[in-house]
Amino acid sequence: MALIRPATPQEDSVIARHFYQMWLDNGLSPDQIEPDWEAITLAYVAEARETLGYQAFVAEVDGQMVGSAGGQRFAGLYPINFTASFRRDGYVWGVYVEPEFRRQGLGKQLTEQVLAHLRSLGCTRAVLNASPSGKSVYEQLGFLAGNAMTLAL
Repeated sequence: MALIRPATPQEDSVIARHFYQMWLDNGLSPDQIEPDWEAITLAYVAEARETLGYQAFVAEVDGQMVGSAGGQRFAGLYPINFTASFRRDGYVWGVYVEPEFRRQGLGKQLTEQVLAHLRSLGCTRAVLNASPSGKSVYEQLGFLAGNAMTLAL
C-alpha cells in the first residue's frame, strides 16, 4: 500500500526527475529538453515555494518514491484583475507515477492532495494541462475540458 505525503524540500530532486520523466513519457526526446533541466526545475520549485505557496506530494511504496505531484497559486499568463473571492486559480502540475505503479489510483490520490493544498491557499478553481494518459484521471475528479487552443508557429 502506498503512503501519500507532503514532499520535503530535500526531495526536490525527485520531483525534478519525475517532471523530466513525465516529458519523456509524453513523447519528447532528451534533445528537446534543456540539458540543465534539473537546475531549471529546482530553481522554479524554490521560487514557487517562496512566492506562490508551492507544495509537492509524493507516493511512497516500501520507502521508494514512485510518484509525485505539485501545486501552487497560478501566477497567470496575463494580469489577474479578479478579486480573490471571485476567482483565485491554483495550478496542478508535474503529476507523475512510475510505469510499474500506474493504474493503482496513485495519480488520483496525489492530485487529490494537491487540490486540498490549493483549497488551503484560498484557491477557488484548479487548472491543469492534462496529458492524454492523465485526462481520464482528472475527469474522474471533476475537471472539465477547457478551451485552450494552440497554434504551432
